[in-house]
Amino acid sequence: MNWTDVRDIAIELCERHPGVKPLSVRFTDLHRWILEIPDFEGKPDGSNEKILEAIQMAWLDEFED
Repeated sequence: MNWTDVRDIAIELCERHPGVKPLSVRFTDLHRWILEIPDFEGKPDGSNEKILEAIQMAWLDEFED
């Protein structure tokens, strides 16, 4: 899994952090949580605000379903 796997990351975050409202998570925490996903292979400096926002929005979609 890499930074471009937005939907897969969102699903994983939903499973690993049940009950957490995605929009309440700061990007610094979101970044750390993504790096902690066991199958995640992206480099820590491979993200940016646009990518983190896309992941957060995908996570929100998963959370609301």
